[in-house]
Amino acid sequence: MIRENFLKKKLENGQTCLGTWSIIPSVINSDIISSTNIDFIIIDQEHGPINFETAQNMVIACENNKVSPLIRTGGVEESSLLRALDIGCHGIQVPNINTVSQIKNLINYTKYPPIGNRGFSPFTRAGNYSIENAKQITNIANDSTLLGINVEGEEGIQNIDQFLEFKTLDLIFIGLFDISKSLGIPGDVKNKKVKKYLSELSKKINNQKKYPGTIATTIDDLKYYIDIGIKYILYLVDCEILRKSYSDVVIEFEKIKNV
Repeated sequence: MIRENFLKKKLENGQTCLGTWSIIPSVINSDIISSTNIDFIIIDQEHGPINFETAQNMVIACENNKVSPLIRTGGVEESSLLRALDIGCHGIQVPNINTVSQIKNLINYTKYPPIGNRGFSPFTRAGNYSIENAKQITNIANDSTLLGINVEGEEGIQNIDQFLEFKTLDLIFIGLFDISKSLGIPGDVKNKKVKKYLSELSKKINNQKKYPGTIATTIDDLKYYIDIGIKYILYLVDCEILRKSYSDVVIEFEKIKNV
């Protein structure tokens, strides 16, 4: 990527950033959300039905509004990571990272030499479709692209200190729903056990000059997360916000209609 990375610049300046998950495969949806001055959108290819052609158009819509598009791939899969980067996303977030070997593979697939061995072509959106950028794109992309992982289970939590030793790792998203599942309390993300993990992990991540993130499911979560040092916060998912907004209107309509 040779374009400006809005999110990276904000994080480096010490800002706490707000984003959301996007599961709906729609460039119009991305354009609407990114028009709100939100900081970033994660295009979700793990749980969402978004193909790469649609994802590229969603990336363009975000950039037009100076919002950083990131992509969550399904895992540490070389071809998926390569295409996500080649369409120009500002960062990658990979789910279910549990081992050091996964991170080594991730770095190898997403960074150009001498750091990794990412496949190289300047004839992509990330290279501005031009051979003229061939000599500079590798260094620029290595520096400008954010690399993130999801830590979502006990094994990943136990290995967090080893993960933090990797200089090229920028973002560590703490998956509350999967952590609650691993603790035998699935869905209970407000449980004190889950909150304890979140607070302790956030402190560790910040101490190593990296950026901790997690998901907020209520407005009240936002202040709490800021207070414990979460730097990039995902507020819900586009489909849930859309569904609930209309559901609330229907509920109020029924009340008014039946008065």
